[in-house]
Formats: sequence, structure tokens, C-alpha cells
Amino acid sequence: MIYLIGGATHAGKTLYAQRLLEAYHVPYLSLDHLKMGLIRSGSTDLTVFDDEKLTDYLWPIAREIIKTAIENGQNLTVEGCYIPFAWQEDFDEHYRKNIQCRWLILSPEYIENHYEDIRKYACAIEQRIDDSGLREEELIRENREILRQCEKHGCPYILIRDEYNPPLP
Repeated sequence: MIYLIGGATHAGKTLYAQRLLEAYHVPYLSLDHLKMGLIRSGSTDLTVFDDEKLTDYLWPIAREIIKTAIENGQNLTVEGCYIPFAWQEDFDEHYRKNIQCRWLILSPEYIENHYEDIRKYACAIEQRIDDSGLREEELIRENREILRQCEKHGCPYILIRDEYNPPLP
């Protein structure tokens, strides 16, 4: 099975992927790691600030990794904010039946009530270099947009309202 985990920054995508690893022994690929490898190697002129262009650049690579994993009968979680909402259009039924996708969305109430926890646990799995620019209002805006896009495209999502404990598939 392939698990796609999307969401805004600080939504807990990597933590969720780590939980899948621990529960089901499914390795994961962080699209942020792929992004940084390609940027640092000079394989692209894009920068960490080119989010929309990065989705267009990274998704074809991730898509083919996903197809290869399915063809090889392997399980894999792919997590990151570079998964397009229309991802299903890139796979025929043979592939789609082997893919589960979820977006993690933090509700405005969750962000307002747990903003300090969000900052505190930002490095629960990986050490972020600098997220001092993280703003509550921006998190709320980004998560609202993710929810809007999920509803527009019929993407399944987990809305986190009270505590961070999204159910595993």
C-alpha cells in the first residue's frame, strides 16, 4: 500500500508518517528531503521559496517512485506539502487501488488553542532549521486553503480539532 500524506506546514505530516512506520513498518519518503537534495545538488535553480513551482518539479519524480513501489509490491508513505490535490489524475485504476491519500488539516480552533504546542513540537521528528517566521494567522490561512482545496477536489482529509491524534488507516 502507498500512503500519501499531505497538508500545510506544521500539520504533523512527518509525525504521522513516523507513526505509520512504527505501526505498520512502512518506510516513508519526505518530499522536503527530496526537495533539499535536488536544490543542494544544483539539480534545479528553484529555491525553498518556490512552493508552486516545486510541486510541479517534485511531483513527477514522486509519482514515478510511487508507480515503481507499486510495481515492485512495496509499501511506502510519501509525505509533504508538494502532493497535488488532483494526484489521482496521474494514475490509472491499477495504481489508484494501491494508494490511500489523506490530508492533515489543523482547524482554526486547534491552531488558536495549541499554537505554542505546534511550535514546541515542530521538531518532534526532524530538527527544523528556522521556523521563527511561523505566524498563527498564516497557519490558519494555509489550513483553510488546504480544506477548501480538499473539498473542491474531493480529497479525503483528517480535520484535527481537539488534540493531535489522527487515526491510522
